[in-house]
Amino acid sequence: MDTIFTTERVKPLLARVREFVETQLIPLEDGFSHNKLGDLIPILDQKRQQVKAAGLWGLHLSAEEQGHGLTLCEFGQISEVLAYAPFFGHYVFGCQAPDIGNTELLNKFASDELKECYLKPLMAGDIRSCFSMTEPEFAGSNPTRMATLAVREGDEYVINGRKWFTSSADGAAFAVVMAVTNPDAAPHQRASMIIVPTDTPGFTIERNIPVFGEAGEGWFSHSEVTYTNCRVPISNVIAGEGMGFRLAQERLGPGRVHHCMRWIGNAEKALDLLCKRAATREIEDGVMLGEKQFIQDFISESRAEIDACRLYVLNTAYMIDTVGVSNVREAVSGIKFYVANAFLRVLDRAIQVHGALGVTDDTVLSAMYRHERGARIWDGADEVHKQNLAISILKKYGLDIKQKAKELRQFRQMMAAEKTIGAE
Repeated sequence: MDTIFTTERVKPLLARVREFVETQLIPLEDGFSHNKLGDLIPILDQKRQQVKAAGLWGLHLSAEEQGHGLTLCEFGQISEVLAYAPFFGHYVFGCQAPDIGNTELLNKFASDELKECYLKPLMAGDIRSCFSMTEPEFAGSNPTRMATLAVREGDEYVINGRKWFTSSADGAAFAVVMAVTNPDAAPHQRASMIIVPTDTPGFTIERNIPVFGEAGEGWFSHSEVTYTNCRVPISNVIAGEGMGFRLAQERLGPGRVHHCMRWIGNAEKALDLLCKRAATREIEDGVMLGEKQFIQDFISESRAEIDACRLYVLNTAYMIDTVGVSNVREAVSGIKFYVANAFLRVLDRAIQVHGALGVTDDTVLSAMYRHERGARIWDGADEVHKQNLAISILKKYGLDIKQKAKELRQFRQMMAAEKTIGAE
């Protein structure tokens, strides 16, 4: 759907991408299951070559990177169209997560040496990457707490630790690993991001974690990974030691826009299937399901929610393009939880309208639900984003909750110290 953010540059691209998705990718959805993804990879790789031949590869890349030079706001609209083929679109066009985020990260912060070795083949689609930050022992919403250590020994880091939900590790050529390099520094300056080739001795994929019973494979895997005395050159650090937290924030801001536009495309897919079912399913002689008022309510609520989400996200993307992500943090938190919840409501309605059929793999809806229920968890749980947004708003009214919490901690530490001295 065209909006005020739909530029003349992106309009013809949207039409071409939409045609490719509808004719080449959606027919592959019949009976789709994450456990059978491997059977489709040769076919999807052929589709990738078709995309390249059509001049549609690298839509997320800058002109200097042989891309189309689209803004985040423009590419967001492309991403929505790609998401209409929920499990194939972004991969076939070379902009699936986490590769798109790692591409942006390396392009902006990596050394020339790292760009030559890792970024160029990643942009060309010759290799895949993974992102390794979350640990099972710590809350994923707080990236300042982690146990994975990277200790310098001469010209190398020696990395030891355990990660899970390392996105797309299965088949990836390298991992971007968040590890503590400066344990005595301030919390936000302890960690660094380091590239670890997956063929490094000590890098082990322990398992692909089952999600709702499906472990997935390839770029749809979530792996548990151990690092055991993994040795990599210190030149593999991105942007220098202690920059991990800042890089995570830089990466996750635009990344949440990518996620949200993908969810909007997924929601459009679900609404389309809902409406087709409502218009064609006869529930009694001559009466279609869509004639029931509660089904009409489903359709109307879904339409309004999707349209509201689209404008909210595109406006946020436009602001990131114009004033930078650091000035739009409130909106980034807002779109993340708002769109995730709206999408899951639309998807749930579509499943409900399909009845028992909706929970089978005879439609793509059940696979979408299995994969996307995590929308309210990935990239920060909804509850954390809501809290951060409220705290930021209240600060403008004179209530600085973080400062009060800091002062309370300092007071408690002082009282504890005085108590210790008194006991001595």
